[in-house]
Amino acid sequence: MADIQALLIGIVVFCCWAAMADVEYAIYKDPEKPINHRIKDLLNRMTLEEKIGQMVQIDQSRASAEVMKNYYIGSILSGPGHVPAEKASPEMWVDMVNDFQKGSLSSRLGIPMIYGIDALHGHNNVYKATLFPHNIGLGATRDPELIKKVGAATALEVRATGIPYTFAPCIAVCRDPRWGRCYESYSEDPKVVQAMTEMIPGLQGDLPANYMKGVPYVAGKQKVAACAKHFVGDGGTTKGIDENNTVINRHELLSIHMPAYDTSIIKGVSTIMVSYSSWNSIKMHTNRDLVTGFLKDKMRFRGFVISDWEGLDRITSPPHKNYTHSVQEGVNAGIDMIMVPLEYKEFISDLTFLVKNNSIPMSRIDDAVKRILRVKFMMGLFENPLADYSMTKYLGSQEHRELAREAVRKSLVLLKNGESADKPLIPLPKKESKILVAGSHADNIGYQCGGWTMGWQGKSGNITQGTTILEAIRNTVDPKTVVTFRKNPDAEYLKSNNFSYAIVVVGEPPYAEWHGDNLNLTLPDPAPTVITNVCASVKCVVVLITGRPVVIQPYVDQIDALVAAWLPGTEGQGVADVLFGDYGFSGKLPRTWFKTVDQLPMNVGDKNYDPLYPFDYGLATEPTKAK
Repeated sequence: MADIQALLIGIVVFCCWAAMADVEYAIYKDPEKPINHRIKDLLNRMTLEEKIGQMVQIDQSRASAEVMKNYYIGSILSGPGHVPAEKASPEMWVDMVNDFQKGSLSSRLGIPMIYGIDALHGHNNVYKATLFPHNIGLGATRDPELIKKVGAATALEVRATGIPYTFAPCIAVCRDPRWGRCYESYSEDPKVVQAMTEMIPGLQGDLPANYMKGVPYVAGKQKVAACAKHFVGDGGTTKGIDENNTVINRHELLSIHMPAYDTSIIKGVSTIMVSYSSWNSIKMHTNRDLVTGFLKDKMRFRGFVISDWEGLDRITSPPHKNYTHSVQEGVNAGIDMIMVPLEYKEFISDLTFLVKNNSIPMSRIDDAVKRILRVKFMMGLFENPLADYSMTKYLGSQEHRELAREAVRKSLVLLKNGESADKPLIPLPKKESKILVAGSHADNIGYQCGGWTMGWQGKSGNITQGTTILEAIRNTVDPKTVVTFRKNPDAEYLKSNNFSYAIVVVGEPPYAEWHGDNLNLTLPDPAPTVITNVCASVKCVVVLITGRPVVIQPYVDQIDALVAAWLPGTEGQGVADVLFGDYGFSGKLPRTWFKTVDQLPMNVGDKNYDPLYPFDYGLATEPTKAK
C-alpha cells in the first residue's frame, strides 16, 4: 500500500512539475525557435477573446495599462497631436509607451503590443524632431539613396521616443493636384513612386540575401516597422476629392497605382493600410477581391493589413450606420488589424458576436492574428518589449538636420531664372547694400512644414525647432548686407527704398487630408498682391511653399526667377544654400505644372498635354564655389 501511495505521489509531483515546466517554457517565448513554430504555439494557446484583442488598435487617449491587460489590445496609435504632454521630451514618450506595454505584458500570455505613429516627414508629432521635406519634395530629388537615408534617420528618431512602428510611406500616385493629400505623394509617375520605396529599407533595414518575398522584415532595435499606404488608388479619385471614387479600369489600376505595392512587398514592408477611397464605387475597406485575392494571395504579402482611422465606420454613409455589418464586410475582406481609436469595446463586442454566429469564419480570425504575431516576432518585440533612454540622443540630432538640409537643397525646382539663359538672376549675390524679403511664408516654421506637423492640420508660427527661410537668408548673406523683412510691403515703401533685389516667399497655409481639397488652387491673399507689388518695383525671386502646383501663370511674366520649394520642413537653410549658389539647383518636377485648373486632371503621357512646365522639368545651376 505504501508503495502505491508513494507511486501516486510521485506521479502527482511529476505532473505538477511538467505543468510548471510548460508554464515556464513555451515555444512562443523561445527566440531560438523558428517564427512559424512560435506563431503556431501561441495561437494554439489563445482564446477567442485574446485573438480579437490582438486585432484591435486603439488611440493613446483611450489607452491605459489596465485597458491593455483586460482587453488584450494588440496595438496603440498616437493620433495627430496626441502626445504625452505639450513639448514632451523623448524620455516622456518612452515612459508613456513603456507604461502601456507593461499592461500588455501583465496579461495572461504576455503578448506585447505594438505602438504606431504617423512619422510622415520625420517624427512630425514630436517637439524638436528633424522634419524633412514632405514626399512631393523628396520625389523632386529623384534620389532613392537619399530617401533611404531619410528613412533611416526617421527610424532612429521614432525609436528615440520608444516607438517601433510608423504609418509611412504613403505610396499614392497623385493624379490630380486638387487632392488635399497630393504632397504625401512622391509623384504622378508610378516609376518615380516605385523608386522612392527605398524609404522602406531605410525605415526597416535591408533584407538578408535570399529572403522570401512578402515576409515582413525589421532589422533590429534601430529600425521600425513601415506601412505602405493607402491600398489602392487613393491618388486617382475624381477631381482629387479625398476618400472619393477612383473610376478607372483594372489595367489602369494595376499599371498606375499598384506597382509601388509590389515593390514595397519585395522590400519586406511589414504592414499595408487600406484606403478610405473606392474603386469603381466599391469601398476599398470591403474589397475582398483586391485585399485578399490580389494583395495576399497573388502578391503573397505576409505582413498584416490595417484599416485607416475608423475605416470600417466610413464604409457606410453616414458613417457608423449598421456598424456590425461594416465589421463583417471589412474583416471578411481581409483587414487584419482594425484602427478603432475610440469605440473599441463596440468593435470587440460586434466581432465576437459575428464569429460566434459564423458570419466570420474562425479561419479568418486566425489568419489575421498569425499575420499580426508574425510582425511582432519579426520586430523582436517579444525579446525587447520595453524601450530605454539610450536612443533619445538621436532626436533632432545635428547629423539628421544636415541630412534634412541636403534633402531641401535637392528638392528645390528652379522653374525660371532671368529673362534668358544669358541673364540669370540666380545664384543671387551675397554682397549687396540692401535686399528685401517679403511674404507670409518667409519667417514661419509651421508654414514651411505644412500639414501633419505638431498636429493633424499643421500650425502657423515657430511651432518646433528649426531655421526659417528668413533666418537662413540672414545667415548666408555678407554681414554688411542689410536684410529687410516685410510681409506685405506697399508700393510706396518699395519705391522709397533702394533694394538690390527681393525674395518673395509665399504659398499655401498648412492643411491635411480633405481639408486641403481645393478646386481652384489659387494662391491665397495677399500672395498675388505681394508678388505683383514687389516684382513691379524690384528684381524678384518668388519662392513657392506649396504642397502641389498652384495657379502661377498670371504672374510668371512679372517674376524674374521662380522656385518651387514644396514643403521643405524645419531646415530652411537648405533654401538659402541654393539661392545664393553654395550649391546648384538639381530638382526635377515630380508633377506636371498646369496652366489653368480647367486642364485638370493632366498627367505626363496624356493626349492633350499642354502644361506650363512639364513633368521632369527643372533648370540646373552650378555652385559658385567648390564644396
